[in-house]
Amino acid sequence: MSFLSDLLNGVLDIDHSKDVIDYEGQWYSWGDLARTIRAIKAELDGLGLGEGARIGVFVRNHPDVLAGVLSAVGIDGVMVSINPMLPEDKLRADLESLNLPVVIGTRSDLERPGILPVLKKAGTAVIETKSVLKGAGLKPGFERITGTQTVYTQPGVIIEMLTSGTTGAPKRIPLKRDAFIESFRSAMSYEKDRSPDDPPQLRSGVQLLTNPMAHIGGLWGALNTILGGRKLCIVEKFSVEAWVDAVTRHRPVVAGAVPTGLRMILDANLPADVFSSLKALRTGAQPLDPAITQEFLDRYDLPVLQNYGATEFSGAVAGWSLGAFRKYYRDKPGSVGRFQPGVTGRVVDPETGELLKPGEEGVLEMKARQFGIGDKWLRTTDRAVIDEDGFLFIRGRADNAIIRGGFKVHPDDVAATLEKHPAIREAVVVGIPDRRLGAVPVCAVMLKKGASVPSDDELKAFAKEHLTAYQVPVRWKVVEDVPRTPSLKPALPGVRDMFLAAENDHANV
Repeated sequence: MSFLSDLLNGVLDIDHSKDVIDYEGQWYSWGDLARTIRAIKAELDGLGLGEGARIGVFVRNHPDVLAGVLSAVGIDGVMVSINPMLPEDKLRADLESLNLPVVIGTRSDLERPGILPVLKKAGTAVIETKSVLKGAGLKPGFERITGTQTVYTQPGVIIEMLTSGTTGAPKRIPLKRDAFIESFRSAMSYEKDRSPDDPPQLRSGVQLLTNPMAHIGGLWGALNTILGGRKLCIVEKFSVEAWVDAVTRHRPVVAGAVPTGLRMILDANLPADVFSSLKALRTGAQPLDPAITQEFLDRYDLPVLQNYGATEFSGAVAGWSLGAFRKYYRDKPGSVGRFQPGVTGRVVDPETGELLKPGEEGVLEMKARQFGIGDKWLRTTDRAVIDEDGFLFIRGRADNAIIRGGFKVHPDDVAATLEKHPAIREAVVVGIPDRRLGAVPVCAVMLKKGASVPSDDELKAFAKEHLTAYQVPVRWKVVEDVPRTPSLKPALPGVRDMFLAAENDHANV
């Protein structure tokens, strides 16, 4: 057995009577969780699946789903993430391509139109959970693996993690078990009452799960909480109301939300007593506007501790501690903090690969044991700066650039500038094809509460005042919201489709 499975099996049996998961205002015990995990594991054992077996899990924020994930970890299998929030046609196509030996899901996910016929055709066995944490069993008609699936994956993999699809079609990244455990052990060292070599134990405090487990940050946080013996409050879908309810009931010292969620919390103009238990907020998954951090400091004296990570990194690789934030952030606004121990970063010229000096912008490269590639440098797609004190600043994505008539337009830079307009809450900039220039930027705009709708001419005039001519979007669309990923990041292909559909409608008139 591995480090993670030993830790799980140890913590499950300490005290079955103690509460562990709060879901929709009801507590469930360690005994409830243990019985459901062991019911799933018994079915996996009966199917002949063990170490290295590919086990599909419909991943969303739900106690039964967490039990499914922990079951896969508990037999040292490979958890293959399935996103039930995908449109039905895309979900069916994804399942067809995966050709899994077994899937674990809740009844509501499995009984979506067309899902079971796809699994039947593939010969996939199906384990259905009995909500909430009331056990699990093989679904009638799906008790055996009858297909010709590839049961085992490449050696050493722990999770085939589906990316969010922010900039394109979602893809799966195989995360190596050793790399994941290395990241896990490194994070344990940050907690004042926890060491990687501690025996399994129950700890005080309640952690909030508001980020989606379909994203690596949410999944990693949920696993870290349970394996650490802490209580977990699962919020199925983020809303300000659900977040406030969880914070005021559990009074955590630290809570989190993705940057879009933080903006929503600020817009709600909540009273200060909502935040009275908190020493800090944590955030990640997408770029954070430094103005959000500053407003939390000004209004509530509440630090926002950003981290930087990605699925292919097996989690976070840089971030702020509370002490470092209080000491340095005033002089480092917009930084995502320093690299974690064991992670080395550098910034290079994207064309030549030449190492750049501190303070110069280029493409970020890193190396660490948790990447599973030895001593090689991993080149990211992020534009970055590392200053002379080792603080990392992420400037945007290098691979998102719009080439407009030979000029390079970085959408993140344009959006950040446009968000300085007094009426704009959030701007999302994408490129669409142009026959003459190759591509041109367009912008979807979401307004602050109570703001008057600016005209296209007003928006264009503001853009011309603050941007160079080739950066100015050619079209604008004021919207309530844009298509988003499960972690609330703008789904850029969906935003692009909004503009292309409008353009096609206009051409067909």
